[in-house]
Amino acid sequence: MSTDSAGTTGKPSNWNLPNALTTLRIVMVPFFGWALLYDGGESATSRTIAWALFLVAMITDKIDGDLARARNLVTDFGKIADPIADKAITGMAFIGLSIVGDVWWWVTIVVLLREWSVTLLRLSVLRKVVIAAKDLGKLKTTVQALALGGLTLPLLDPDLPGVLELPFQILFYVFQALLAVAVALTLWSGWEFYKELWKQRDQLR
Repeated sequence: MSTDSAGTTGKPSNWNLPNALTTLRIVMVPFFGWALLYDGGESATSRTIAWALFLVAMITDKIDGDLARARNLVTDFGKIADPIADKAITGMAFIGLSIVGDVWWWVTIVVLLREWSVTLLRLSVLRKVVIAAKDLGKLKTTVQALALGGLTLPLLDPDLPGVLELPFQILFYVFQALLAVAVALTLWSGWEFYKELWKQRDQLR
């Protein structure tokens, strides 16, 4: 509950900065996808732009959550829109990177099935039980963002100066390794979610 300037108490308005940042992330998704896939993913400039958009999305994801909690601006809209915005931008990254050949399709399918099933279940039981994001889930989100952001960069661009070719190739495989860790954490945190949901099954009846 929040108190407005007149001293009355009520729910915070949906018209606030955290929700605006969440909406911005949703609006950014098609622009990010376009930049990533432009010219079949072969344009170094557009992929760098895609990386910048992804970075902005990840930063605003952190900012809007912190602001909402610190200023008591948590709203029903934010509870629904925030996870949708997160999954939309990361989902577009997985799909786009699979289209351009930098991520295996089976990885994208497995991760997206886990992510969207957990998100939809979390939203469907929101009014009955609250399953808070645990440290494992937060670690998964961080590693996933680092891996996807890194792989969005044009690290294998054939037009790179020779001096950068080897370091960028090494970075590419480092981010691939991070993605493997992210996939493991994604499946593990998904298991933890379903286990917690099962423990609270009596409250869902």
